[in-house]
Amino acid sequence: MKKLSVLFLVFALSVVVQAKDTVIYHTSDTHGFYYAQKDPATGQLRGGFAALAAVLKKGPKNYLLLDSGDLANGTVEAKNSKGLKSVELFNAMHYDAVTIGNHAFDFKDPGVAPMLEKAQFAVLAANFYLADSLKRPDRVEPYKIFVRNGVKIAIIGLANRNPTQATQKYTFTPQLRELENILPEVEKQNPNVVVALVHDSVADDKHGMQGAYVADIARQFPGRVHIVLGGHAHKIIQNKTINGTLFVESGCYTKNVSKITVTTDDKTGRFVRAESELVPLWISKTGQDAAILKIAESLREPGVDEVLGETTAVLPKHSGNPQFLDNALDNWVAEIGKAYTGVDVFITNTGGTRVDMPKGPITKRDIIDIHPFENTITAMAVNGRMLKRIVKSGLSQNRTRFAFAGLTVTFEVNKRGKVKNVQILVNGQPLQNRKQYTIATNSFIAEGRSEGFVFKSIPAEQKKQVGTQTVRGLIENALRAGPVSPVPSGRVQVVK
Repeated sequence: MKKLSVLFLVFALSVVVQAKDTVIYHTSDTHGFYYAQKDPATGQLRGGFAALAAVLKKGPKNYLLLDSGDLANGTVEAKNSKGLKSVELFNAMHYDAVTIGNHAFDFKDPGVAPMLEKAQFAVLAANFYLADSLKRPDRVEPYKIFVRNGVKIAIIGLANRNPTQATQKYTFTPQLRELENILPEVEKQNPNVVVALVHDSVADDKHGMQGAYVADIARQFPGRVHIVLGGHAHKIIQNKTINGTLFVESGCYTKNVSKITVTTDDKTGRFVRAESELVPLWISKTGQDAAILKIAESLREPGVDEVLGETTAVLPKHSGNPQFLDNALDNWVAEIGKAYTGVDVFITNTGGTRVDMPKGPITKRDIIDIHPFENTITAMAVNGRMLKRIVKSGLSQNRTRFAFAGLTVTFEVNKRGKVKNVQILVNGQPLQNRKQYTIATNSFIAEGRSEGFVFKSIPAEQKKQVGTQTVRGLIENALRAGPVSPVPSGRVQVVK
């Protein structure tokens, strides 16, 4: 019996010796958030690239650092430099590869090439081409193979196909088609691990069906793509598997990093498994790397710390009540939009505001962090049937894509998660299908972009720009007019 135990122990040790672990770190949707931010719930500092660098220094030395896109815009530093400061910081962090997100086009076609040229990391996007030649742009590759810890890891990039600004210079092809085309070429090089780096989410309930293909990567290529690293929806997803493929998403704004440990057989090189761990970047736990902090601080934009006004309390992005899907910040934005336009209903997309508005003095920097976009206001007339369609397009079991001023909605969800029994009041009165209503929203949504896809069915000749103010301009003016208080939630309620 003792001899058998010894033999079993020797066998077990041989299995352990044959297993090799390699680490991949992943971020996404950093959106120019270079610095630690005060967490509104705890008051503690969290996030930023100096904290990320500190985590990387304490971990394994031979790692891969990857990002799923949207580094170009979101803060004053990123916005004013048209993404170039973000690229500079990514270079300093020694990212290995990044794919292309929809916000790479926030500065339109002329803003794309300078970011590509400045990048010292691999820009991977198998489905991204020049429109006139159907060749990939300079500095863009479909995939790249890295060797870390003796393990060959193939990273295939898949760009988001819905740029924030219309493009004439570039074009996108379906992600799954390109993945099918490129995989045989990748597999000829015998990688031990294949990773898809995508700017879409496996659990996207914000952007319609844009991310539906992500789960199909596992279904269509079982055993051929081992890991899918996603983003775009700002979700946190860890250790989700479909057909043995691991799906990971790391949230947004450089608040976290995902650490993926990939195990391969040391003897055969065969992929064995992958597991992920979310590492929140709390400064009190991570510290900050001095060299990266110095670089980040050198990138700070001057002249944006002027106080515009103040708030009496935090205007949060979430109500804190699971039954109320709207929130104080977006409700307030809708209110000032309605006052500016004089329409029956003002609609704002909840994805347009990025972070909470803190309590106390509010600076221009704060406002750009909250709403970095230059969208103007568009108004139109629709009948009640169309208005109801717009409202329903934004509803799901646990979120609303839109917030409203002049409209309230209640609805139920059946056991399959489908929305039903939608009840809408317009300025306190039941919505009438044949009645004409005036509505307004920001120009991005009015054009049918992203979560505003339903607006594409409204003829362009019905849409008119209102004044010259941007949404951010309205926010700044409202702050200058006097102290701002939270607008109560409860305009979008799911009946449990």
